[in-house]
Amino acid sequence: MGKSTRSLVVAGFAACVAVVAVSFHALAGAGEMSKVERGKYLVNLGQCHDCHSPKVWSPEGMPSPDPARLLSGHPADEALPKYEKAWAAPGQWVLLSKNFTAFVGPWGVSYAANLTPDDQTGVGLWTEEIFLAAMRTGKHMGNGRPILPPMPWPGIAQVSDEDLSAMFAYLKSLPPVKNPVPAPMMAEAPKQ
Repeated sequence: MGKSTRSLVVAGFAACVAVVAVSFHALAGAGEMSKVERGKYLVNLGQCHDCHSPKVWSPEGMPSPDPARLLSGHPADEALPKYEKAWAAPGQWVLLSKNFTAFVGPWGVSYAANLTPDDQTGVGLWTEEIFLAAMRTGKHMGNGRPILPPMPWPGIAQVSDEDLSAMFAYLKSLPPVKNPVPAPMMAEAPKQ
């Protein structure tokens, strides 16, 4: 290994150590955060905006969450383009909408939910208990229809009650956005 290669490896290792140290420092300081701040931190760490926030696009074509519609789910006025069902058959493609808020796959069509505290179209009427039950069971409102892919609820189910409570407190602190997200469409069961 040449001297310049060794220097690059050492620099890369030092950068990784620095990232880990900063992460541990952030976690250690998390006790000093308010519950809502902790929830915001966890929502950002969990990348909830990737699916639940409509996007604005940079001139270079890079998406970022639309600040006016944070966590408001799939835009109600955004129709999905036509597609062939065979494209989303098992073993084929998973399709994404232009805002990364709707998904077509072997399970059917799923839309990212409105997580803002709007009483009619978001989680405004949800209690913390309903939220925790939904995240633990993978069922809408804790006992309804299945929460469909790509929602990573099995991983979220492993999060502590304290952290889920903080996430819910953050969601309830957001400005409500009225956005009636379409209902998911389950795929038809295979014919026997």
